[in-house]
Amino acid sequence: MFSIIIPLYNKAPYIEKAIRSVLVQSFQEFELIVIDDGSTDDSLDKLRVLSSELREINSEFIKKLRILEQKNQGVSVTRNNGVKLAKYDLIAFLDADDWWDANYLLEMNSLITKYPEAAIYASSYYKVKNSKMIPAQIGVENGFTEGYINYFKAYSKSLWMPVTSITATLRKSVFEEMNGFSPQLKLGEDFDLWARVAIKYPVAFLNKPLAYYNQDVDQNNRGVVDFKIYEPDTHFIFNMDYLSVEENQNPDLKNLLDRLRVYTLLRYRIQNAYIREVNCEIAKVDFSKQSFKALLQFKLPIFFIMIFYQTKDKIIKLIKTLINEKNH
Repeated sequence: MFSIIIPLYNKAPYIEKAIRSVLVQSFQEFELIVIDDGSTDDSLDKLRVLSSELREINSEFIKKLRILEQKNQGVSVTRNNGVKLAKYDLIAFLDADDWWDANYLLEMNSLITKYPEAAIYASSYYKVKNSKMIPAQIGVENGFTEGYINYFKAYSKSLWMPVTSITATLRKSVFEEMNGFSPQLKLGEDFDLWARVAIKYPVAFLNKPLAYYNQDVDQNNRGVVDFKIYEPDTHFIFNMDYLSVEENQNPDLKNLLDRLRVYTLLRYRIQNAYIREVNCEIAKVDFSKQSFKALLQFKLPIFFIMIFYQTKDKIIKLIKTLINEKNH
C-alpha cells in the first residue's frame, strides 16, 4: 500500500491532471493526500470542484483522496506534514504540476518486491519542454534495465537526476529516520534527502520513463526558477557540510558535489552574488577532474566572465531577432 503526497501551491491549471494520473493507476492500493500550502490562486477551489465530480463518478476514488489546508510553509514542510498523516509505509511524492504514467505504482511495487534491501525506489522520466517529451538521460550503463545503482556515480555522469521528487518511493521508516526534508531549503531539498539516504542504504532504479516532469509551467509558478539567485541558507549546495567526511571518503560523491558546485554556482559568479560563500564552496572543487571550460569560468577574473556572458546574451538575442524578422 502506498501513501502519495502532493504539495499544492498556486498550481490551479495543473492540479487536476496530476490527481487524475494518480486515480487511474493500474495498481489501486493507495491513498492520496493533497495539502494546499496556502495557495493564493484558485487551486483550492479547483480541487474542491474536482473532488465533487469524482464523488459523483466513483465513490471508491473519493475514499482514496484526502484534502487538507495549511498556512503557507513551503514545499518541504508540506511534504513532511503529508508523511506524518500517511497511513502506509511506502511513501511516494508527486508535484502538483507533473503527472505519472498509469503503471507507475505497479512498476514501483514490482521493483520493491525484487529489491527489498533498497530504501529508495525510482523510475526514469520524461522532461516536458515546449510540449516535447524528452527522455531523461540517466547515467547508467548501456542496456541497464533495473536494479541497484550507485546513485552518486549515476547522477554525476550526466547530471540528470536519477531520483526526483516525482519518481521517488521510499519507506516511511527511513523518511522518519532521516527527519524528512530540510525545512529551510528552497532549492535541492529533495537531493539533500536522497543523498542522506543513499549514503546509508541501497537505491533501486527502473530505467523506464514513468513520470512527466513539466517544464512548460509559467516561471512565476515554478518551484525552481532558472537563474534565480537563492540565499545561501536556502540553497542545498551551501548546506552540504554534513557530508564532508563522506565526501572525502567517497570519490563518486566527491565528483558529484564538485560538478554540482560548478554547475549551480556559475550563475552566482556571473551576477557577482554572495561572493564569499561562493568562493568557499568553489575552493572545495578538484578542478583537475573538471572540464577546461569550468576551469576558465572560475579561474579567470570575474570581469572577463561577466563581459563574456553579457556579450553572449546579446548575440543570442540578436540571432533570435533576425530569425523572427526573416520568418515574418
